[in-house]
Amino acid sequence: MLEDLSIKNFALIDSVNIEFNKGFTVLSGETGAGKSILIGALSFLLGGKASVDQIRSGQSEASVTGTFLLPPVNELDNIPLKDEDAEPKTARQWLSVHGIEAEDDRVIIRRYVRDNGKTAAWISGTPVTRADLQAFCFFLVDIHGQHEHQSLMKVTEHRKFLDSYAGITAKVAEFTELYSKLVEKRKTLSAMNTSDKEKNQKIDLLNFAVKEIEEAKLKENEDKELEAEQAKLSSFEKLFTEVETISGILSGNDGYGMVDLCKKLRSSSEKAFSLDSSLKDIDSRIENVFYEMSDLSEEVKSYARTLVFDPERLAFVQERLSLIYNLKKKYASNINAPLKEVFAYFDNAQNELYALENSSANIEALTKEVSELEKVVYKAAKELSCKRVEASSKMASSVEAILSTLGMKGTKFAVSIQEKPGTEVVQKCGPYGLDNIEFLISANPGSPLLPLAKIASGGELSRVMLALKTVFASSDGVPTMIFDEIDTGIGGEVAVSVGSHIKNLAKNRQIFCITHLASIAVYADNQIKIQKGVTNDMTSTSVKAIEGEARVCEIARMLSGDATSAESLEHARSMLEKFA
Repeated sequence: MLEDLSIKNFALIDSVNIEFNKGFTVLSGETGAGKSILIGALSFLLGGKASVDQIRSGQSEASVTGTFLLPPVNELDNIPLKDEDAEPKTARQWLSVHGIEAEDDRVIIRRYVRDNGKTAAWISGTPVTRADLQAFCFFLVDIHGQHEHQSLMKVTEHRKFLDSYAGITAKVAEFTELYSKLVEKRKTLSAMNTSDKEKNQKIDLLNFAVKEIEEAKLKENEDKELEAEQAKLSSFEKLFTEVETISGILSGNDGYGMVDLCKKLRSSSEKAFSLDSSLKDIDSRIENVFYEMSDLSEEVKSYARTLVFDPERLAFVQERLSLIYNLKKKYASNINAPLKEVFAYFDNAQNELYALENSSANIEALTKEVSELEKVVYKAAKELSCKRVEASSKMASSVEAILSTLGMKGTKFAVSIQEKPGTEVVQKCGPYGLDNIEFLISANPGSPLLPLAKIASGGELSRVMLALKTVFASSDGVPTMIFDEIDTGIGGEVAVSVGSHIKNLAKNRQIFCITHLASIAVYADNQIKIQKGVTNDMTSTSVKAIEGEARVCEIARMLSGDATSAESLEHARSMLEKFA
């Protein structure tokens, strides 16, 4: 749960500190006031895109900090990950894997972007990459963007929704790896079956590459070590001068070095202490400074004695780096890539070379291996397909039940699962299995089920997405959900149904919702008003929690655009009494 948020110099926000509560929270304000800026700041904090355009005009840095209360401990939290590459399943597991400790079940996340484009992020004081930040925050917050319901227009996304509901996303990922392995073996088999001329050309190229990398006698991280040594050798004169300067300041040659001065200071301190015992602490500190300076002077002298300029070594290092860069240029993704990419190419080249040189003996074995793997892949694909079919009917029933409460009573929702077309000999399969998946809908009783992407209106898509989010909410465990203008294309009684539904959904989690509709806002447990104003010729957005009469006025404004008329205020007050 998001407990508080601190935003500084983000877009139109100068400085905002706001605390949040459980339940259903509505974010309201006039069009253009900056409601989406608040969501944008939160999205930035959770690992979203960073840009210098997000920095408030005239400032050099934008920063966002948030405190999150972790979900209650569950059985998954205590299951250790046996495989080093296994993906954590909960926020607490993720923290454990990355060596980060929560304090009182809370984590503080901070992120900034500077005007030079640099960004940085921390989780409870530990620096993390953007990818790590996104991976962790995935367990904390689910943001439904303003136009995310448009993803329902993409049939390719429907499989992801169904797999998520069926709880087989990880299984599908495993299948994709298995399928990729089959594709690679088929590719190798195909290469083995090429003409002798092509095969011999390939063998020559691979032999050359293997020999060139082997003769280089590369060592792990050698490039980084050589680059550091080159920087030191190339800057020898400057380094030596600075070290000599430090040594001179510390030891001196005329009795005025810092060590000599500290020695004199030590002598006077001892005498003063013998005359006044209250100077004990000062005398002790001066004594420590003297010994520290003496040790430091000796260490600097010792280091200076190791500084020997070796032009031959510099030439060797530069030549060696040139060789490594040339190998990276040929066998890695780029010259700045890690050296392990060259090692990986070497291993792959050796394996492929062995396979090609022994192709006559291996073709039969590999053909058998491919055939066996095809059976494994097909069996795994059928298992995925069965789980999808089993989950599809349950998912459709759940979505229909929710849609009926959202003003779409009588709507039929279905998941079409069709096997990919094949031949009598070969069953077609893809990286995600055998199935072509598409959502179908009949929004009007008696109408046939048709593709969702072709017939649903904007308002219907919003409600279908809300229904899907609700269905997934029971299993994904994400404690905070954010809906950015879920009210697109709806109004009247439908909006009332949506508000009531979100309030029920918020009983077990924290929900934020940006809305223009009073009929949704009145259901909220909390309301936050976003307002834009001008101070000292600078436009800024303010964020403030409202309650009591202030909330009545805001609901009245949302109802009629007039926050002062007695009629609007009375209407707003009666709605809050009825629904809040």
